Formats: sequence, C-alpha cells, structure tokens
Amino acid sequence: MKQNILRFLVVALSCVCALVVITNAGAQRSSSLNGEFRVSLSSLGSPAPAQSPAATAAPQEKTTEQVQKNIKVLNGLPQSQLIPVMNFFSASLGVRCNFCHVNNNGVWAFDSDDKPEKETAREMVRMVLSINKTTFKGGVEVSCYTCHRGQTNPAGLPTLPLPLPSPRPSAPANPSGPGAAPAAQATPASSPAMPSADEILNKYITAIGGQAAIDKLKTRVMKGNIATAGGQTFTYEIAQAAPDRTYEMFVSQRGTMERAVNGAMGWERNPQGLHDLAGQQLTDLKTSLQLFRNLRLKEQYVSLRLGRKDKIGEREVYVLTGTTADKKRERLFFDAENGLLLRRVTYTETMIGTIPEQTDFEDYREVEGVKMPFIVRLSSVDVGNPVSTRTFTEIKLNVAVDDSKFNKPAAAKTPTP
Repeated sequence: MKQNILRFLVVALSCVCALVVITNAGAQRSSSLNGEFRVSLSSLGSPAPAQSPAATAAPQEKTTEQVQKNIKVLNGLPQSQLIPVMNFFSASLGVRCNFCHVNNNGVWAFDSDDKPEKETAREMVRMVLSINKTTFKGGVEVSCYTCHRGQTNPAGLPTLPLPLPSPRPSAPANPSGPGAAPAAQATPASSPAMPSADEILNKYITAIGGQAAIDKLKTRVMKGNIATAGGQTFTYEIAQAAPDRTYEMFVSQRGTMERAVNGAMGWERNPQGLHDLAGQQLTDLKTSLQLFRNLRLKEQYVSLRLGRKDKIGEREVYVLTGTTADKKRERLFFDAENGLLLRRVTYTETMIGTIPEQTDFEDYREVEGVKMPFIVRLSSVDVGNPVSTRTFTEIKLNVAVDDSKFNKPAAAKTPTP
C-alpha cells in the first residue's frame, strides 16, 4: 500500500514540476533575454554592501496565485520561488516543461488543463503537502526527489541480484599459538583537535590578504565570460561601488542585457525594453551582488558552527554550517591547508522541498593585496543549464567607476511617424 502511494506521489509530483516550470518560464522570460541571461550572480564572488543583510527587511511580495493564472495547489508560494520550484520539479523527475504543459507549434498555453498529467501532478503535490503536514509536523521532509531521483517512474522494487555484501574481516592469527595470552591492543592515536568556526574564518581572512586590505576595498571591476552547460558563451562585466551600487552587463549574439542596483532602486534593460526592479527580485539581486558577499562572512549569519571535516576532490576541507538573517541555511567549505573558501552552498526552503545552489571558487590570484577567485562555477537544479562557469580575465580594485553606470537610463523615445 505504501509503495503504491509513493509511486502515485512521484508521478503526480513530476507533472506538477513541469507545470510550475512552464508557468515560471512564461512569466519571466521577457526579463531574461529569452532565458539566455537567467544566471545567478552569487557565484561571482561579488562584493557586498557594508551593512549586514540582517539590517534589510525584504518587502512583502505577491504570491504565485496573485500573479499567475489557474494556480490550484501552490497557493501561498512566493512568486520569486516559482521558477526555482519549477526547476526543482524538472530536476527531480528528469523532465522538461512539456511533460505537463501544452505547447502548440512553439506557443505555450501554461494555464491549459488539457494534459491529464497536469492534474495528476496536482494530486501528487497535495499528497506531499499532506504527508509533510501530518507525518512530519509541517517540516518539509518529503519532496519529488524523495522517490523520483531523476526518473519519471520511481523504483518500487529492488533490482536483482542484490550486490554481494562485503566479507567480514577475519581475526588475525595469534602468533604465540593456542593458549597464549591475547596480543596487546595498540592504543589508537588521538585525533587532532578541530578548529572552531571563528578560527576557520580568521584563517580565511588572513589567507585572502587580511582585514585591513578588505576594509580598504571601495570598488571592484571584473570582466570575463560566462559559459553555459549548453555551450553558449557570452561576455560579462560587473562594476561595484560600496556600499550598495552595482552595474552588470551581459553581451551575446542575441543582444545585450544590463541591470543595476543603486541603493534602494534597481533597473534592467534588455532587447525587450527598460523596466524597474522591485520587491523580492530587487532584494535577491542586492544580496547576490553585495560587494563583500564572500569577503565579510561573519556578519552574514545569525548562527555559525563547525559541521565536519570533508573532502572536495583531493583537498581536505572544514565545513561550516550557518543560518542567515532571512533563515536560509548555508554551508561554507574552507581548504583545511590554506584556509581559502572553495565552496558555498545555499539552501532555499520552499513548501515543496529544499532547493540547493552550489558555488565553487577556483584559481585564486592576488589583486592589489587581496586574493580573488578567477574561476567561479555555479551548479543549480536548472535542467537546461545545470552548471555555468564564470572565467574572469581582469579584476581591478579601488579604481574609479563612472557613477552614471548605476543610474537608470532614459527610456527610448518612440519615433514620430
């Protein structure tokens, strides 16, 4: 019985995932230059404003059903989480939008209920919400990925033959023969004491150049390119000025996208036009583009503790687990030998599951007394672009930045006929 329920849950969730993904894509495609510029900037090692994220309260944003049409089970989901949730559904089941959504000759009908998979997906979402509410007291413990693991149909039976169990190690022979006293057991060597979270962070600050060098940082300009998993490459430029101004530009064969944050306001210009950034979209962008985001770490967490010792490739790392002021969980991975930050993983809690995003930092080089990563890889649950790589060819610190970059440009005038 339980197995049938789980199987039904999985199928439904897969449909819902596709539904949400498509709805999101349709709603926000115009702001992402046909999806090509839908990139996360948190992996760029962008500087952050001097103020702590805890000092900025996110404005109340609209929920999905207030923005989209025909939403029946994701009521209450913040609109900013819609695309991440859709991507999470797709990644969990290994499907794309058309699994549940109608596409007629390239035209999407996201609010259509013509496909039966869409209603099945809704039933699965209702089941997941019910299981988490009644069995796990409201905690999000069960999601699409729990059963699907990248497949539309979860495995309900073990695959035979089962793997052979590892043989038990045989007891060592007693060299003294029968009746002899057992050999003395060697005393295990004591493990070295683990450093504290503060010690790991202090070692990181020293490794990248010291607090004095960080405090001198007022501006940063970075240029390079971004390569997507699909083989697309476009040039990228970002200019940042403390405490809260950032401008960035993406250029590809399809056109140019610019966007900026200037204190409490933000704007974006792409081939579809010029518009303001507001609400949660602006709040998230301000956070990801903080000048000191990966340089001043202590002030970003309300709690931070040492988790464990692990490995990334051949490098041993210390893992710190923290909680930010907006209640996001994060893990920071520091090289145990040189102290550098090698990985940052952020977990976003949603009503249907926890969505991870991973940023890896490579090729640290010294720039004006501060070590900066020149290669940054972002891994996400976006099936269309699971990994994107930022490679910087130039990073300059404390150079003059034209203030006009951050100001919203004048709207283009419509030519008089």
